[in-house]
Amino acid sequence: MSLFSRIVTLVAVAALAGCQTVPPGDAEAAVCPAVEVPDCPVCQIEECPAPRVLEKIVLRPAPPPPPPPPPATAGELDLPIIGVVEFVTVDPPGVRLEAVIDTAAEGSTLAVRNLRLLEKDGQRYVNYTLADPVTGGEHEIEALVRRRASTQHADGSTSRNHVVQMWLSLGESRTRVEVGLSERTDMPYPLVVGRNLLTDVAIVDVSRRHTLDNQPPP
Repeated sequence: MSLFSRIVTLVAVAALAGCQTVPPGDAEAAVCPAVEVPDCPVCQIEECPAPRVLEKIVLRPAPPPPPPPPPATAGELDLPIIGVVEFVTVDPPGVRLEAVIDTAAEGSTLAVRNLRLLEKDGQRYVNYTLADPVTGGEHEIEALVRRRASTQHADGSTSRNHVVQMWLSLGESRTRVEVGLSERTDMPYPLVVGRNLLTDVAIVDVSRRHTLDNQPPP
């Protein structure tokens, strides 16, 4: 190819590229035509909507299970367990009294008033008054004296009481026992139940009180 043909080819290539070719040694560099850059629209960023709460779940720790109820009976005879204080029905006259259960006392003691000793047909009787704590009334009772017995009290003192027989109902048990009559006014409970009623009838749990309250009185 001749020199002229080569020059023509280079000029054609430069024209196609859109550039101007300057001869060597010219101070101006090759200038490319400005290219218009189209504007790109800004894309809108869409945020995801907040999730809908269909059901709110709250986790709470489960309460501990309740302790098992204390046993109602115990022992080889499957006797009822009673507390240190129970209600006992005294008959006569059928009065329901709050009683302290004293396993250290051999006999039972009842607080009375206006105690008088009588004699009929050569036998000794007592006449006494028993107060009803529910109605506030008083019952006058006469009973045959079985004997006299010494009673030791919690404060260490002793007294000789007239002993009579009466029915005492403790829970579902109704027993005729000997009861000493006392005119002491410092007894915390009107009735003290001793071992003469408790033997083979009940087992005493001193940590409990009124275990028989849910049972109807006899």
